[in-house]
Amino acid sequence: MNFEQARFNMVEQQVRPWEVLDFGVLDLLMSVRREEFVPEAYKSLALSEAEIPLGHGGSMLVPVIEGKILQAIQVKRSDKVLEVGAGSGYFAALLAAKADWVRTVDIEPALVNMAHDNLKRYGVENVIVEEGDAVRGWASSAPYDLIVVSGGVPQIADSLLEQVKVGGRLFAFVGEAPLMTATLVTRVSESQFRTESLFENLVPAMRNAPQKSHFTF
Repeated sequence: MNFEQARFNMVEQQVRPWEVLDFGVLDLLMSVRREEFVPEAYKSLALSEAEIPLGHGGSMLVPVIEGKILQAIQVKRSDKVLEVGAGSGYFAALLAAKADWVRTVDIEPALVNMAHDNLKRYGVENVIVEEGDAVRGWASSAPYDLIVVSGGVPQIADSLLEQVKVGGRLFAFVGEAPLMTATLVTRVSESQFRTESLFENLVPAMRNAPQKSHFTF
């Protein structure tokens, strides 16, 4: 399979038509080899629009969504990043190519091992992979310039927001099936947050995510 041609097609036919026009993002998607982070059985689909299963309830986000997240969060070289949900390690590799360092945390041990092995084999040195439940935060390295929650949450935990630096950003898919809203939260002061709704989509829900209160009368 000609992965380079498939990667060009992915960027030009999948990602760019969905208004991902940031050249830095498009170049990044061209340079980090997605097929190196896909389970062997699905390698031929690595650059397609398919949602690739990772096992254990995990799956990779489709390329257009990865591109739209990267365009929204605008990673800077000085950023200290927390990624909630390591998956295959691919999105951590994308973040790491732009950031100072990335700590990616997954609750599923098999995915922790997959991400760690993929990142090590690919030669990414500024990512630390941890096993644990970070959907409410990961205090050991807080505060962060950027937090990316790679799955859906009914609401963003206050404890997670508190680990964002002033001036920092948090991205998450907020809501429940059948539709979630891609949300970018910027911490503008110690007590104030600005929230932007970017686009709607449906992604796998995060395990142990804080639930909204449902009152019955």
